[in-house]
Amino acid sequence: MKEYIYGFIFKLCCSTRSLTVIGSSVAINEALEFPLGFLYKKTLLVSHLKEEQPCHMASSPSVPKVSTQNLNEEYNTGNGFINTIPNEKCAVTKTPLVQETSSVSMATMQLYAVLETVADRVEMHKNIGNQRENWNTLLLNSTNMMILTGATMAGVTATSHGVSVLGLKLGSILLFSAATATLVIMNKIQPSQLVEEQRKATKLFKQLGSQVQTLITVGSPSKEDVKDVMGKILVIDKAYPLALLGGVMLEKFPESLEHAVWWPRNESQKDNINRKVEMGNGWTKELEMEMREIVEVIKRKDSEDYERLGNKALKINKVLATSGTLLTGIAALASTFMGSSNIGPWAAIVATITGALASAVNTFEHGGQVGMVFEMYRNNAGFFKYMQESIESTLDESDVKKREQGALFEMKVALQLGRSLSQLRNLAKKSSYSRIEGIPIDEFASKLF
Repeated sequence: MKEYIYGFIFKLCCSTRSLTVIGSSVAINEALEFPLGFLYKKTLLVSHLKEEQPCHMASSPSVPKVSTQNLNEEYNTGNGFINTIPNEKCAVTKTPLVQETSSVSMATMQLYAVLETVADRVEMHKNIGNQRENWNTLLLNSTNMMILTGATMAGVTATSHGVSVLGLKLGSILLFSAATATLVIMNKIQPSQLVEEQRKATKLFKQLGSQVQTLITVGSPSKEDVKDVMGKILVIDKAYPLALLGGVMLEKFPESLEHAVWWPRNESQKDNINRKVEMGNGWTKELEMEMREIVEVIKRKDSEDYERLGNKALKINKVLATSGTLLTGIAALASTFMGSSNIGPWAAIVATITGALASAVNTFEHGGQVGMVFEMYRNNAGFFKYMQESIESTLDESDVKKREQGALFEMKVALQLGRSLSQLRNLAKKSSYSRIEGIPIDEFASKLF
């Protein structure tokens, strides 16, 4: 009989919202000694407490209260206990996953959606970068093997006298022709340069993701912030496209180096240079002059140097790309004359020599990743152009309250150039002195590269 009462009370506790027990304290104490009494201990109340307790569900940490008016009915157990048992069980309401509230604005939720897109871009560019790095390795090794095998066949043909060399001749022609076609494709797409493009895009999207996280954490996002972040995503997509066809791939052999642009371009307010600006928000006349001197150093030293180096790398890459394809083409043409009585030996020698040279040139160009070096210089030139425009656009803002806080902006510029604050200020003083004296400054703005 006691086990029946225990089981009945346990079922009532688990299936109803509240349970009020009126009875002797001895009976209640006996009930509490039941091994599962801790599950419903808080629902057993002595008659003078008269208090309802909400049920607790293991699957939900909190349950909204449900009105119980006119839902209770008394049940007499016939053993001195009167239980008040509501008919309705605990109700759990579902809340939408995305819902604008007073604490979470629509702009914040949009930034979270943008953050997911940025994370997807990071993974996409990383995976494609790894794939194209494999392309570079596989195409380089395969092309060199074809060239060297064709050159070996041509060499064997040159030493063969009175023996049919038709098989070696045809094999050499096919291998040199295939190598020429492969080199044309490699020089067109420049796999090592494609890899560097994806590395840079991955880095930029990671930086953008960190900026969005910071904005959500410490800022008050607005619709303008969402629009600005979306604009940055589209600009990076355009600066580092993934497709190779359709005319969207970056030109690998332009006339001259054009720095990369991965930020939205803002129109400079040149007409406001001589305006009067009330200082504040951490900005002073000295800080403005310091930033202007830093811009001058970037223009005169860093930007010019990387544009010069980038153009040199571009010229070297053009020469190597043209030479490699030309040498394999000559080797394929010379192979067609092997085996003839008059010029056969000389044709075999030419095919062997040009094939060996083509292999060396191909190794230097694609194994040395000259395309990647050119892309690195292009990105570095873009970085200094970005620094220049970022500082100028900040200084051109007439309302200092809309600028970034002065000390924080100075610290960011110093860190991006690999300098301490004291080193940055000394560089600005040195630049000012060199311009007054009319002598070139002998120091670069960046200490990183």
